[in-house]
Amino acid sequence: MSRGRLAAAVLWRLAAMPVVVGGLLLLPAGTWRWWQAWAFLAVFFVPSLAITLYLLAREPELIVRRLRRREPERQQQIGQSVLGALLVLGLVVAGLDHRYGWSAVPAPLVLAADAVILGGYLLIFRVFQENRFAGSTVEAEAGQQVISSGPYAVVRHPMYLGALFIFLAMPFALGSYWTLPIFLLFPLGLGLRIRTEEAVLRRELSGYAEYAQKVRWRLLPGVW
Repeated sequence: MSRGRLAAAVLWRLAAMPVVVGGLLLLPAGTWRWWQAWAFLAVFFVPSLAITLYLLAREPELIVRRLRRREPERQQQIGQSVLGALLVLGLVVAGLDHRYGWSAVPAPLVLAADAVILGGYLLIFRVFQENRFAGSTVEAEAGQQVISSGPYAVVRHPMYLGALFIFLAMPFALGSYWTLPIFLLFPLGLGLRIRTEEAVLRRELSGYAEYAQKVRWRLLPGVW
C-alpha cells in the first residue's frame, strides 16, 4: 500500500471514530449541550490524530500493524469483543446518566480526569516511539526483538498501562459515577489479555522469558 493510500485509509477511520463515539454519547443524552462530553471527545481524539500523523511521517509500517484487527488467538478474539461491548455500554450509560441527572461530578474532577486521559496517550506515544512492533494484535513477527528501554524498563506492557489510565478516567471525564462499575471491568479484561499475550511471546519471541525475569512487573509497578 502506498503512503498516500495508507494515510487516506487511516485518516478516514480516525475521522469516523468521533462521529460514532459522539453519537453513542449524545443520542442517549438527548442534547448537544454537554460540555463534559465535548471535552472528552477533544482529549480522546486530538491526541489520536497527532500520534497518527507522527507515525504516518516516521513509522508507516507501525500504522499498518495497528490497522490489523483480526486476532489470531480465539481467546483474544472473544476478549476483544467483550471489551468493545463494555466500551459501547459505558458510553451509552454515560449519556443516559447525563439525560436523567443521576450523577453530579465536580468540574475540577472532570478536568483532572481529562488530564489523566492525556497522560495515558502520552505514555502510549512513548511506547510507539520505543517499539515499532507495537501492533494491535497478539502475535510475534519476523524480525521482532525484545524491547527493554524507555517505559519497557519499568513494566512489560506499558501500552496497556496507558490504556488503563484512559479507561479508568473515562467515567469521571464524562461526569458519570454510574459508569464506574462498567469501566472497572477493563483492568480484568486487560489482565486476561496480558496473560494470553505473555504466553505467545514466551513461546514465539526469543529473549522474552529472560526479559520477564529482569522486568518483574507486567502492568503496575509494585502490584502486578
